[in-house]
Amino acid sequence: MRFDLLPPPRSLNNFPGTFTLPKETVNFILRSPRLWCATAGVPRAGIRLNRDGSSSAAGVPVPQKEFYGLTISRNGIELAFRELPGLRAAAATLRQLLRQYGCRLPCLKIRDWPDFARRGVMLDISRGRVPKLQTLLEFAENLADFKINELQLYTEHTFAYRKFKSVWQSWGALTAGEIQILDARCRDLGIDLVPNQNSFGHLRYLLEHPKVRKLAEVSAPYPDPSGEFVRRPTTLAPNHPGTVPFLRALYGELLPNFNSKFFNVGCDETWDLGCGQSKAACERLGKGHVYLDFLKKIHRELSVRGKTMMFWGDIILKYPKLIRALPKNAIALNWGYEASHPFEREAAQFAKSKIPFYICPGTSTWQTLVGRHDNALGNLRAAAKAGKKFGALGYLICDWGDGGHPNPLAASWPMLVAGASLAWNVRNFDERTLEPVLGRDIFGTQEIARAAIQLGFAHKKLGVSAANETPLGTVIAAPKPEERELFCRNGLKWFSKIEPARIRATLGEIERQRFVLRRATVKAKSAKLLARELELAARMAAQSCKFMLWQHAVAAAEYSKARKLARIGIRELKQLQKDFAAYWPLRNKATPKHCSAFLNWRLADYRRTLS
Repeated sequence: MRFDLLPPPRSLNNFPGTFTLPKETVNFILRSPRLWCATAGVPRAGIRLNRDGSSSAAGVPVPQKEFYGLTISRNGIELAFRELPGLRAAAATLRQLLRQYGCRLPCLKIRDWPDFARRGVMLDISRGRVPKLQTLLEFAENLADFKINELQLYTEHTFAYRKFKSVWQSWGALTAGEIQILDARCRDLGIDLVPNQNSFGHLRYLLEHPKVRKLAEVSAPYPDPSGEFVRRPTTLAPNHPGTVPFLRALYGELLPNFNSKFFNVGCDETWDLGCGQSKAACERLGKGHVYLDFLKKIHRELSVRGKTMMFWGDIILKYPKLIRALPKNAIALNWGYEASHPFEREAAQFAKSKIPFYICPGTSTWQTLVGRHDNALGNLRAAAKAGKKFGALGYLICDWGDGGHPNPLAASWPMLVAGASLAWNVRNFDERTLEPVLGRDIFGTQEIARAAIQLGFAHKKLGVSAANETPLGTVIAAPKPEERELFCRNGLKWFSKIEPARIRATLGEIERQRFVLRRATVKAKSAKLLARELELAARMAAQSCKFMLWQHAVAAAEYSKARKLARIGIRELKQLQKDFAAYWPLRNKATPKHCSAFLNWRLADYRRTLS
């Protein structure tokens, strides 16, 4: 018998026979993502709770708060657990079984517990797409069904800080009240909503505010040593007397809205450090020491608030001798997003220094529109293996939005579920289970789930590869060359490396999956929205292919063909703009202007052919 369960249980034994659960109990369990089985007075006919769980827990690593046993016999269902998180995990598994089999459940025995105590998802809300509260509430409920117990919303400037409305207004922002509602819902679901506010680098838009500009390490854009792009001021000057008070004010407004004892302060990719106000200090003390000293200042700010500091580990890994000098209760977030990332080497450094750390892979959806699933699966699996080997405290799946965040949640779900599965049980995860589970629990139909997965492999037909992008994502979103922006900057160059036949084959694959998406019938409103946003992303990816074919025609001086392609492209892009704008408020805040400005850039390129 086939069991479509993700995360996969550690052990599952199937026995002859079935048990039929009363329909009203099944309906209640499936309608309510809360902890139905711990609530007095709810329908619970045929279900017995074993709070001690000792008879089922023999040989389980101690302590294991999330251990559970699930036994279905001809006489009923028993849920064995030690603590409340174990009951939640058992309920999540039972919900999946009910979705697959309905009232009549097969007899079985499951004993299960996770590889990682903390299994999280980090969602970028700062690059152009700020989800509405309802989107985030639904997101959290779905994550809970896959045994995720931590959620972070990556924030640079998109919390509604009272003094900085002019910064976040056009982007949208989460308010204090919305965070409080989401935090309460997450607690109901057994999810720790961890505040996340970058506090050193990646503060470009806050640093453009007149009152904050003086705190920037550098005062003006400067060329990257590669000469390919310009870096804007993004890093705080660690030695400016106003920097710590500025952060203290942010923390004072942000943190009271969260119940979590943790706080991710970011502090990654401090590119500007040592280029401006801290140059003399970096030359005298060394850039690594200046970075570490500022990190310790932030740590002191959090200690007085009773918070445990999390920070991205990329900078301190450049100075391995300083790792031991980190505060011992700070948690390093060891991130890397390529399948070949050296997680083992880096995790070993934190483990050797006895610094608690998370392992942090990604979904590989950013700068791809529809995903790079081959890379993501390798990255997610490598991270889980390294994290387990070296004793990582947690596993955090990162979903970024570089280049305006046109990639939707629908494109991320396959790899979010894969990551959640690997975080729970790296040994038993089988990626072939993704399609039936996603079709049943997320997308509403197998057809949409299959299309979501296949779209993430479509880029392989192009025959090229690069870190953190695919041509499908960066061609359409390539910035205007004169702006010398960082993200998607390779987009306009890709066509020269890809033969037209490969582009047409890729376009054909995308159109096949779009056809599936258009024909699929789903009932649930949430599934309809996911199908809609996935189809919009696929249309954008298709436009990348069509733009490259236009570029080939221009390069070959086939002007008649180029003009024809330009006219078609203009018509399709205009319709895409209209459809994207109509979809936007259903899922997101503010306007799509930061997310889809590139459509106007490609329209301008086409029009030059016709002038």
